Amino acid sequence: MIIKAVKFRKDGFYTQPFAFGGEEDGVYDQNVRYRGTLQNYLIDTGNEVILVDTGIPAGTPEEVPAEKSFGFTGKDICTYMEAFKALGYKPEQVTKILLTHRHSDHSGEIKSFPNAKVYVNAEELDAAELQGISNIVPVTFTDGAYYNFPECQKIQDGIYFIKAKGHTKGNSIVIVELDGLFYMIHGDITYVDEALYANKLSVVFDDRKAARETLDRVREFIKNHPTVYCGTHTPQGYENLEAKRVMDLDNPVPTVLAKVDFSANKGTGKYVCSVCGYIYDPEQHDGVAFEDLPADWRCPRCRQPKEKFNRA
Repeated sequence: MIIKAVKFRKDGFYTQPFAFGGEEDGVYDQNVRYRGTLQNYLIDTGNEVILVDTGIPAGTPEEVPAEKSFGFTGKDICTYMEAFKALGYKPEQVTKILLTHRHSDHSGEIKSFPNAKVYVNAEELDAAELQGISNIVPVTFTDGAYYNFPECQKIQDGIYFIKAKGHTKGNSIVIVELDGLFYMIHGDITYVDEALYANKLSVVFDDRKAARETLDRVREFIKNHPTVYCGTHTPQGYENLEAKRVMDLDNPVPTVLAKVDFSANKGTGKYVCSVCGYIYDPEQHDGVAFEDLPADWRCPRCRQPKEKFNRA
């Protein structure tokens, strides 16, 4: 069995208030920017090709970061599908997709894999991003506990789909047991590894209490099992994978802060939600410019405020 990262954006960032501020407001430094990327993961079992999430939809515009931006998903390396194919696979080879949650930077290219069954927490099925997809397998976690996680679904020997709600109401994680290690492939339990070490929630959750319970379980698991922590929004995700780095919560990996260029001055009039990827296009909203929306306007998909949007 082999695990590979599907890398499609680089040189992004997440500020300390975004990555740490879910339970404490106003105590973090906006000028501390942790490195950001976008990647999802592929599991080649030898008999099957299994994806954990499927990137952003083709055609999603790059954002233009500003100094006040809370987060920036990064610059395009290529499309998700180009990154997938560069690993040497064809879409029709994929047999299963394990979806950590609904947001479009995780679910964007599901429809590009015609032979895949899409496993997703049944509580996530009403999400707008998942409508019109006929090959969904609703997961109700009938296989009992997985160590300290109360509910799981065994996908096959060594691959487990685990309920981990909080970030979204149907959030899940995937754990792969391989060569004595536990590879924890998660969507957005944390956006950056610094938050895992510091035991901090991001500001993005549907249910803060559940998000805290999930993070507590994740940290407990890591303390008791040799775990490689593979995230979506930080290069630490694939760095951990490639180094087979076992997380030691008492000895954090030294932080390397993001280097950010704010000189870009392009603009299309569109804005992109840095959380879920929703694109606000004035042409689809009676010509109303994003800047003219009310201050209390929120993303219609993930309910985040205007400040979580970046220019495109």
